[in-house]
Amino acid sequence: MANETFPRFDYYTAAKVDVYFGYPENIKIVDFVPEHMKHMIHDHWYGFPPVNPMWHYLLGLIYLVLGLVSIFGNGAVVYLFIVAKSLKSPANLLVVNLALSDLIMLTTNFPFFTYNCFSGGQWMFSPLFCEIYACLGAVTGVCSIWSLVMISWDRYNIICNSFNGPKVTMGKGILMCLFCWAMAIGWALPPFFGWGKYIPEGILDSCSYDYLSQDWMTRSYNLAIMFFDFVCPCSIIIGSYVFIVKAIFAHEKAMREQAKKMNVANLRSGEAEAQRAEIRIAKTAIANVSLWLICWTPYAAITMMGVAGSHDTITPLVTTLPALLAKSASCYNPFVYAISHPKFRQAITVHMPWFCIHEPTSSTSSDNKSEASNTTTGEEKA
Repeated sequence: MANETFPRFDYYTAAKVDVYFGYPENIKIVDFVPEHMKHMIHDHWYGFPPVNPMWHYLLGLIYLVLGLVSIFGNGAVVYLFIVAKSLKSPANLLVVNLALSDLIMLTTNFPFFTYNCFSGGQWMFSPLFCEIYACLGAVTGVCSIWSLVMISWDRYNIICNSFNGPKVTMGKGILMCLFCWAMAIGWALPPFFGWGKYIPEGILDSCSYDYLSQDWMTRSYNLAIMFFDFVCPCSIIIGSYVFIVKAIFAHEKAMREQAKKMNVANLRSGEAEAQRAEIRIAKTAIANVSLWLICWTPYAAITMMGVAGSHDTITPLVTTLPALLAKSASCYNPFVYAISHPKFRQAITVHMPWFCIHEPTSSTSSDNKSEASNTTTGEEKA
């Protein structure tokens, strides 16, 4: 028998259809959309039957877990930056900006998406809130990638330029964070004024960019954000880490050759240790950026397929699953930072002892803590 507690049961009883398994013939996913939302549904979605109700419950559960993990992890990073004086550096400020963006992303998205999933898999709020929901997702997504751009440039500046590069002060760090938010808000507002649109997508219990409409205003907006908020940032990030890796390998090679000439195992133990730290920095940073690209590239590909007019393979689930993968990017960053960065681990040991991390404090008194070395130490969490 059909589940009588499920909202779609009203449709079956009204139509006097006896359904034991699945849906009646010719039922479409848009048939369950509330009337006040139907004017926002793109014609493309009228060609698909409803997805199995299991997907709504499963996605709702996944988003609930992602939301709780994101709030806990990113909230912890923000809290530690506020209470721990040792973490207040320009490099850490950029990381906290990323954590704040990720925190806002799922805090403003997962409660409503989860509620929709457990309310029959339909958008339960107003058309205006659909646009606001999509706008908040756009703001935080764009802010996150530009925060990664700033972090990547900071790594490049420290590792490749050392003392020759421009010094990043707290004032410059704040300006870099403000630039990230300005880019995010600036690109998220045009759909409210006619350049681009926000509409329901996928299984129709969430909202995002309209990447399906083929009018010039919508297509040009999507092309613009793809270039300025994905292609351009990704190029900067990848380029930064290519130069970082090249610089590290070149320096290691020079150190080995010099040590060989002097017939010693290591040229200078302190410099060798610093170089090993730089290698850890590069590995951690590259891993994080790679994970971010893995999370967001499928959704970017769906968007480009829509802009190009290749709609045949864009089904409700094909759209929803990449969106889920993209949102998961807000969960892993804080735990990578907290686990891999000694200074964050030390702060956790002091201010969050119940987290069961016991990081010993540095006892190296001979460390010459110049501004550059302080910043380099802060880089390890990227």
